[in-house]
Amino acid sequence: MVCYIDPPVWPGHGRMWSHLVSDVSYEELHAFADRIGAPRRAFERDHYDVPSDLYGEAVRAGAVEVESRELVRRLVSAGLRRPRYQRPNGESPGEPGHG
Repeated sequence: MVCYIDPPVWPGHGRMWSHLVSDVSYEELHAFADRIGAPRRAFERDHYDVPSDLYGEAVRAGAVEVESRELVRRLVSAGLRRPRYQRPNGESPGEPGHG
């Protein structure tokens, strides 16, 4: 089981956050998140938001440290990337206010 994590550089709610993903399956991702104590409510579409205080635990558990672009590339290549907004017909309209 290999999951990937980017550096905790994303601010939110007074903390810094990382993203944790799998390039195999969401089942693998959920199992890994359970192992490091990340709550299911931290799952968002295709990744877990991981606070900086869990970053070291994720790496010790075997998460591979990658840059954010590499993390997204792996999700897309695996067919596991879920767009933020998706219309019922499956089309993604893009980010709000950006077309």
